[in-house]
Amino acid sequence: MIDELRPPFPPFTDETAAIKVRAAENAWNLQVPENIALAYSIDSQWRNRSEFVNGRDEIIAFLKRKWASEQQYRLIKELWAFHENRIAVRFVYEWQNASGQWLRSFGNENWEFNEKGLMQRRIASINDIEISKEDRLFHWEWKTPRPDNHPNLSILNLI
Repeated sequence: MIDELRPPFPPFTDETAAIKVRAAENAWNLQVPENIALAYSIDSQWRNRSEFVNGRDEIIAFLKRKWASEQQYRLIKELWAFHENRIAVRFVYEWQNASGQWLRSFGNENWEFNEKGLMQRRIASINDIEISKEDRLFHWEWKTPRPDNHPNLSILNLI
């Protein structure tokens, strides 16, 4: 499969970096691994927690495993910083495990893009805390993008 173009392209501006972040958030909230993998270069390298993933086929397999165990997944990403072809993101997602326990996962990602606008490197560090159902903050419909009027991480004061 040939890499396609995925605008916006580096070097990033405030506007184009924010577009990349929101596009990634929306795609992950839709939870279609095959579509998400197309935003990554064919030879993309990931570190997600302690797992190392290489290439689109492994990305698809990883995401399928992830969402088989992380039910009711809802994610918010926020731009932290950018420079040339790199973007730093902070994120929070809420999900429910197989026993019904709700969790909130906090993390940071470092992204590196090639000239075609495809992510060639993703480095993610993530920590989980258990929360009660009543403490959930992300209540939009599952497997849909976050509504535009839903508060972001800064407004929710999630650090």
